[in-house]
Amino acid sequence: MIPRLLLVSLSLFAAAGLAAEPLRADAPRIAIIIDDLGYQLEAGQRSINLPGPIAYAILPSTPRGTKLAEDAFANGKDVLLHLPLEAVSESKGPEPGGILLDMSRDVLSETLTKNLESVPHAIGVNSHRGSLLTRHPGHMRWLMEDLRGRGDLIFIDSYTTHKSVALQVAHEAGVPAVKRDVFLDPDRSAETVEREFRRLKDLARENGAAVGIGHPYPATLALLERELSRLEDDGFELVSISELVLANYEHDAGAMVRGEDQTR
Repeated sequence: MIPRLLLVSLSLFAAAGLAAEPLRADAPRIAIIIDDLGYQLEAGQRSINLPGPIAYAILPSTPRGTKLAEDAFANGKDVLLHLPLEAVSESKGPEPGGILLDMSRDVLSETLTKNLESVPHAIGVNSHRGSLLTRHPGHMRWLMEDLRGRGDLIFIDSYTTHKSVALQVAHEAGVPAVKRDVFLDPDRSAETVEREFRRLKDLARENGAAVGIGHPYPATLALLERELSRLEDDGFELVSISELVLANYEHDAGAMVRGEDQTR
């Protein structure tokens, strides 16, 4: 029997208009998120003009964040809150809206609320930085329980450390979630972006689906402008991150009904 929490979450997603569309069973699926939006208007708008169901992760309390969220939503794209989480090294200082290890549960919840208010139409959260906080189960549980309590928010672990427990805790809390497979631009060179895009496709072929995260850098946007329209001819299906997350979630819920082992 599916736990009541899973049934409630699935019904809330359907009510919010986020129910997953049927996916082509024969095509590897790729979902792409553009991170770190909110400061530069021109790069943000160029990102939103990318073809297909790209998602846009917008930093809270940024000067262009609300406008870019509205523009992305108006273009039928998924909007995510790009939630700053404390990193091992905070040499640049804390970021606006950051969730820190020394926060109480109440302060964490209040901060999340303010951040979501600054990024309208967010269907979920993906982590920004977080190499410290995502390895702490207590704070991750607070965050996931808060996301679950808001009814219909998904979570994407940007996976900035292999020690992250965020995805595991999200699953335990009943929050639909996936983790990032590939950073498209660990550096900003065109050669690196091309190499990592190939790796994203290889992982999608191997695993059936893959999640790529890029940034509004010129080389990244140029490659995506050129390559996204070719994915279908290459045998891939470009899907929204919400569609991919919910398809995985519904698959896992069905597996629980069948009594299958969900250890991954």
